[in-house]
Amino acid sequence: MRITISGPPGSGKTTVAEKLSNRLSMELVVGGRIFREWAKKMNVSLSDFSEIAEEKDRIDRSMDDYLLSILKEKDSIIVESRLAGWLCHLNGIPAFKVFIDASEEVRIKRIKESLDTRSGESGEDVIRDTRERERSEAERYRKYYGIDYGDTSIYDLIVDSTEKSADEVAEVIVSALGFWEKSRGKEH
Repeated sequence: MRITISGPPGSGKTTVAEKLSNRLSMELVVGGRIFREWAKKMNVSLSDFSEIAEEKDRIDRSMDDYLLSILKEKDSIIVESRLAGWLCHLNGIPAFKVFIDASEEVRIKRIKESLDTRSGESGEDVIRDTRERERSEAERYRKYYGIDYGDTSIYDLIVDSTEKSADEVAEVIVSALGFWEKSRGKEH
C-alpha cells in the first residue's frame, strides 16, 4: 500500500508521516528533506533555492521524477511531499492520498518552533518567506503540470490539524485507511 501525505508548510505533514511510518512499519520518503539537501549542496538558502527552481524547471522536475520513480517502484511506502498525491493521481498510481492543512497562524507558529531542526531556514521573516514559498510553489505546479494546488478533490482524506496533535492526526489517518482498504476489498 502506498500512502501520500501532502499539505502546506507547517501543517504537520512530516511529523505525522514519521508517526505513521513508525506505527505501520513502512518506509518513509520526505520530499522537503530532499529539497533542503539539494539547497544545502548548492550552498543557498531554501528561499533562494525556491527562486532558482522558479527559473530552472529542471530542479522541480528532477525532484518530482525522483519521487515518481519511488512511487512506481515501491508498493509499500509513505511519501510526504506537496505533490505526492498529485503525482499518483496524474500517473494512475494507486495510493491512499492524504492532505493535511492548518490555519496560517498555527502553521507559522509550528515553522518558527521547528527552525532549529530545519536546515537552510532562519526566523528572520517566517510569515513573508512562507507566503512567498507557497506562492512560488503554486505558480510552478500550475506552470509545469497544470495543477491547481488549492484543488483538494483528488485526496482520499483531508485533515485539519489546527487543533489536533500529530498523534491525533495519525490516528484519524489510520482509521480512515482501514475504511479505504475495506472499500477496495482488502483487509488491513
